[in-house]
Amino acid sequence: MDFIWIDLTSPAFLTPFLLTLKVSGLAVVFSLVLGVAAAFLLTRRPFPGRDLLDALCTLPLVMPPTVLGYYILVLVGRRGFIGQWLQDSFGISLMFTWQGATIAATVVAFPLVFKSARAALEGVGSRYEDAARTLGQNELSVFLRVSLPLAFRGIVSGGMLAFARAMGEFGATLMVAGNLPGRTQTLSLAVYSAVQAGNDALANTLVLIISIVCVVILVITGKLLQPKFRQ
Repeated sequence: MDFIWIDLTSPAFLTPFLLTLKVSGLAVVFSLVLGVAAAFLLTRRPFPGRDLLDALCTLPLVMPPTVLGYYILVLVGRRGFIGQWLQDSFGISLMFTWQGATIAATVVAFPLVFKSARAALEGVGSRYEDAARTLGQNELSVFLRVSLPLAFRGIVSGGMLAFARAMGEFGATLMVAGNLPGRTQTLSLAVYSAVQAGNDALANTLVLIISIVCVVILVITGKLLQPKFRQ
């Protein structure tokens, strides 16, 4: 293979790159909100069906992306329960749009935030939360002022891993949003198209950028997860 590169300001690179940043960024925001909420629910008092809910929250981590894409189609497709309601009520279709790509990226990124947030919240000492309650703080205040700050590093690391996972999402995105250049073609889809078209310059550039971003994220995440040793 002749390792040549393309101009980083060219639309062939810049368009999928910017779209990937938008889709991945929104996916992380949604994953953080949903993942932290689910982790908080499961780390507090036990309730019937908690193990099943935990398994369902973790399921996208091990399920094939194409199967996830199918489930998303069942829900938000034109004939899906949610998708048909959106179409009939508001004239909104999520299929073959960047919003659909965001939904797919959120689904695959969610478990990484959930697992990291749950581990971080479980590591928060209950004595700190109990002390806040004895001072008259309600549960929401305890979470925002005690639990969340103490679990912040673990949650942030989960968010960074979720961003890297959302950047690399392929199967579910292809099924839900398609591979439309300039509209739904993210970096991973652009790599696939470039390889199929024999465009080595574009493929090399995209792969290099994705690899660098993922390595940087893993290094920073490792630093965040390192325990703090007291002198």
